[in-house]
Amino acid sequence: MNGLLGQKLGMTQVLASGGRMVPVTVIEAGPCRVAQVKTAERDGYAAVQVAFQEIPDRKSNKPLKAHFAKAQLPAFRYLREFRSAIEIQVGATVKADIFTKGERVDVTGVSKGKGFQGVMKRHHFHGGPRTHGSMFHRAPGSIGSSSSPSRVWKNMKMGGHMGDVRVTTQGLEVVDVRSDENLIFIRGSVPGARGAVLEIRKSKKVPRGAADGKR
Repeated sequence: MNGLLGQKLGMTQVLASGGRMVPVTVIEAGPCRVAQVKTAERDGYAAVQVAFQEIPDRKSNKPLKAHFAKAQLPAFRYLREFRSAIEIQVGATVKADIFTKGERVDVTGVSKGKGFQGVMKRHHFHGGPRTHGSMFHRAPGSIGSSSSPSRVWKNMKMGGHMGDVRVTTQGLEVVDVRSDENLIFIRGSVPGARGAVLEIRKSKKVPRGAADGKR
């Protein structure tokens, strides 16, 4: 399998080779249960549907209850599909040991919601002078001509809702894997707040400089 679901626990730092401290994100990766196996002959593509975070039956709806009952599994909160080229049985358990130390992964999650923000925070506008009575500090400035086109152009960078969107960070390095605790340590930050559910997939692209150890 090329990935599984996990939950972000927070950030810490570990001691790397050479006595350097490396910031890492700790993710509880799995355990996930296989709820469905899709094949190229029947479904047109090969994939594995995994379930994460078991919940009581009363918190699930009837269609999901029937779906899990077909796989002889209890109810789960999250379902995701991951491409797979291996033979795996429905009901099998997938753990963090599918990842290895030094491997590159792509992490997908929902970013932190920032609410309504102005153009300086949302779009990194420079802002105006803050001295000599300019009275133009954090405003967006002109948004279009008056007579032509007599309207505001589409996609104009303005203040508005920021964050709370699906984000993927690519090419992150797996610093450590503790399969007995279902924990993986990923170098750097990942999208989402503490407790957020993440999709961790094995990277197809190698970041520039990763092959020669510069990253």
